[in-house]
Amino acid sequence: MSLGRIWAIASNGFREVIRDRILYLIGLFALLMVAAWRILPEVAAGTEDKMLLDFGLAFATALGVVVATFVGTGLVNKEIDKRTILLLVTKPVSRAELIIGKHLGLSGVLAVLVTAMTVIYLIILTLGKVSYPMSSLVISQAYLFLELSLLTAVALLFGVFTSSLLAVFLTFAVYLVGHLSQDMIKFAGITRNPGFQQFAEKLYLVVPDLSRLDLKNNAVYGILPPPESLLTNAVYGLIYTILLLTIAILIFSRREF
Repeated sequence: MSLGRIWAIASNGFREVIRDRILYLIGLFALLMVAAWRILPEVAAGTEDKMLLDFGLAFATALGVVVATFVGTGLVNKEIDKRTILLLVTKPVSRAELIIGKHLGLSGVLAVLVTAMTVIYLIILTLGKVSYPMSSLVISQAYLFLELSLLTAVALLFGVFTSSLLAVFLTFAVYLVGHLSQDMIKFAGITRNPGFQQFAEKLYLVVPDLSRLDLKNNAVYGILPPPESLLTNAVYGLIYTILLLTIAILIFSRREF
């Protein structure tokens, strides 16, 4: 495996996604943040500061999830549909290098996207004279990037063996279940139904627990988990991402074109 080839694929993927005008979403985010800043005081007197804090974090997450899902599922599928995959696999590029390079390329775009939205978000909060816990918000956005990187790996995994539409659906399903898995475990304990408990536990083991990387609600109040938990959750996200990419590579290596 060559780091040079991986970097070349990642750089090319980064430029390709940028050319697809993905970063125009930054402009959309800025416009909606300015609109929220101006409109919320008129419709939510007394709670506009809290709503602006919540809105910015929620909308940044939504845009990131859309990019990771729709672009991630098409990273390999688009190459297959255009038959350009035939040129790639005949060159001295392994399929593992292709998967890793594609993931790193989109992760780079997501890093730029999250960073830009975070800067805009903090500027709007400052202009609106909204008090906010800066360190907590920045950390929560860093964990948003980890979550989106993991979701990109999920999208890539589904994209290497299903159609684009089905891959999008499955990726969104994993995202939703990943945020509800802890609640499902708690609910299963309340129901005391052995069958449902086993199902919830198996689902929790298979689907990544994305709620561990979601710090939005706590960050707004300046309350974050202790450093040990933050480190554990970050390592969890990285390990799960590597595991998903490994499975994607194994499946993609067995495909015939």
